[in-house]
Amino acid sequence: MLSKKAQRINNQNNFFYLTLALVFLLISASLDKVITSGFLQYILEVFTFITFGICLLSLRFDKNWFRFLSLLVVAWLIAVITRTVLGIEEIEIIMLLLMFIFFYGTFRSIMRQILFTGSITTNKIIGSMALFLLLGLMWAIGYLILIHFLPGSFQGINKGAWHENFADAAYFSFVTLTTLGYGDILPILPMAKVFAYLEAIVGVFYMAIVVSSLVSSSREQYFIEHVDD
Repeated sequence: MLSKKAQRINNQNNFFYLTLALVFLLISASLDKVITSGFLQYILEVFTFITFGICLLSLRFDKNWFRFLSLLVVAWLIAVITRTVLGIEEIEIIMLLLMFIFFYGTFRSIMRQILFTGSITTNKIIGSMALFLLLGLMWAIGYLILIHFLPGSFQGINKGAWHENFADAAYFSFVTLTTLGYGDILPILPMAKVFAYLEAIVGVFYMAIVVSSLVSSSREQYFIEHVDD
């Protein structure tokens, strides 16, 4: 049986919990950046696991994606334990790839549930915020993978353990996604520049898609209500 807390997450409020979990994950990244004591390096991994759990509870209504994402979480845990026990730092790239695939699967599941389908609800609006956060997180992980294989891709982010760079990668990702472009972290290598301008393009088009989806759903809802009358 699901716990009482899990039962409170239903298909009318699931995106609220999911969005909140993503926000806390981003906050934990900044805390990990500030607090540098030894054992606190695992804070981000703990918050990541909690985020995975809340995402699974929130998406359990989508059975196909739920099973796939559950397998990803198990694989990620095995990778974390293996890295910790054996001290093989190269396993971090596997962890990052699994995280990227998990957030991509979460993005696909949410997108299928809220865009151009059904009437507009508060839960769907919050879900669109979750999609935006997931876009930024996926690109942040993509930057970390790029830095792993191409050190020196960015001015302001050096190659290191993923939890050490996650806060900076997420910061640069959301600054780029919203096209703010502060300029304190800069892409240097050509591939990094391609990643950056593609993210900016996706950020602009995402807003257009969300607005058109909400307008379309609103018109459909208005039409159905007036036809019934």
